[in-house]
Amino acid sequence: MNLEETQKKLNEYFAEKLEQFGATPKGVDYNGPEAQAIRFEQLVKVIHPEQPFTVIDYGCGYGAMFDFLQQKGWTFEYWGVDLIEKMVLAGRETHRGFPNAHFTTDEREAPLADYLLAGAIFNIKLETPYDEWRDFSLQTLQRMNALCSKGFSFNMLTKYSDPERMAQRPDLYYGDPLFYFDYCKRNFSRNVALLHDYGLYDFTILVRKDV
Repeated sequence: MNLEETQKKLNEYFAEKLEQFGATPKGVDYNGPEAQAIRFEQLVKVIHPEQPFTVIDYGCGYGAMFDFLQQKGWTFEYWGVDLIEKMVLAGRETHRGFPNAHFTTDEREAPLADYLLAGAIFNIKLETPYDEWRDFSLQTLQRMNALCSKGFSFNMLTKYSDPERMAQRPDLYYGDPLFYFDYCKRNFSRNVALLHDYGLYDFTILVRKDV
């Protein structure tokens, strides 16, 4: 299965999840609100919220990250980007009362932002070979880097998943956190953090450009 076929199937997969569960964590394939909140808390550590900021939520789903940021009381302009039109429409409908919330399927419509956050966009590879999906992830990181000026963050399932408690599924991508830390350090910034200490089977990387 090539990447184009994979993306088409992923669009169908997430559209079905949204149809089944609505604008909820399960609607974007999170286990539940607790795991979603833990992951969001790691991703937003790249942000310096003392001043108003702009942020792109890359693979935004229905916009749960907007709600998370809003609850913190921060001042920000939010752009949610998702390839799945139904997700974008759900985001617009759910957040139509917020003038600082914008949703699009075309990343070119989003202005250069201070920060970019990408949660769980690399987890499901379906039948795509491991090396091809890794190359795709690196290409995506390059695009993410170009869309923000101060920093970005992303998370990924970890190859250190405990096989006794969680068998690694062939349709999922388990990244090597040390490989991605090294790649980001060499290609994007000297200021990179690897977070792998929050009790879930994934890791988060923060790339800070403005330190």
